[in-house]
Amino acid sequence: MKIVIQRVSEASVTIDGKLHSSIGPGFMVLVGVSDDDTADDLEYVVQKCVNLRVFDDENGVMNRSILDVGGEILAVSQFTLLASTRKGNRPSYIKAARHELAVPMYEEFCRMTSTLTGRETRRGVFGADMKVSLINDGPVTIVIDSKNK
Repeated sequence: MKIVIQRVSEASVTIDGKLHSSIGPGFMVLVGVSDDDTADDLEYVVQKCVNLRVFDDENGVMNRSILDVGGEILAVSQFTLLASTRKGNRPSYIKAARHELAVPMYEEFCRMTSTLTGRETRRGVFGADMKVSLINDGPVTIVIDSKNK
């Protein structure tokens, strides 16, 4: 499982020209599920996400987690995170999970982060053509891959 976390001051998802969901300060998280991901992979990325210390403390040092600051999370499914670009110039998505695995894993990521933060994780719509807007704060962008523990 691969996630890209962006610390944001705000983020939103628009579908068919209508605002679907939005957050204030927190994390915009792109979630990619691989065809061989397990519950262990999910647990790993969720724990890393909610405990990642990338928010400033009183001394201006990135030492606080989203739990510490009460930030929000907007999670968007993104199979293209699993793209292989080893051969040629057209990415291969063969490692991306099929819907049967990807949807439940994405939904469980959202449920688990909601439970751990005590705030509803806002979502995109799996498989939809989404327009994602964000203001990256810092910028701070972190990639977490459960296969690189």
